[in-house]
Amino acid sequence: MSHTYPVADMLTRIRNAVQARLDIIELPHSKIKESILEVMTSEGFINGFRVVKRGEKKFVYVSLKYYNNDPVITEIKCFSKPGRRMYIGYDKIRTYTPGYGIAILSTSKGIMSGGKALKEKLGGELICTVY
Repeated sequence: MSHTYPVADMLTRIRNAVQARLDIIELPHSKIKESILEVMTSEGFINGFRVVKRGEKKFVYVSLKYYNNDPVITEIKCFSKPGRRMYIGYDKIRTYTPGYGIAILSTSKGIMSGGKALKEKLGGELICTVY
């Protein structure tokens, strides 16, 4: 099945899996998805992920994180879309209280959290926010 914007599809699958209280979900692999999942892992929103090759295709297995039976991810919002990319400068990056939310950006130095982009004074495409 082809999707117009695979990143939005990934975020929707994560959102639905959290609502259904699933522990592990399977996603089609891409490098940008892997980079976004690395940021989410380093910021503590998911337990981790694993890339598995089956035949010619690769898949990503994502282990969702729960704390006291409540999901760590409460909300995911996708901002950039294929028809409307949203770019922000480093001075417009919203800061969140540590542990409560992050913005994920695609910068000239790769995909990173909003806090790291702010420290490095880098702007870029605002992919999504995770709470």
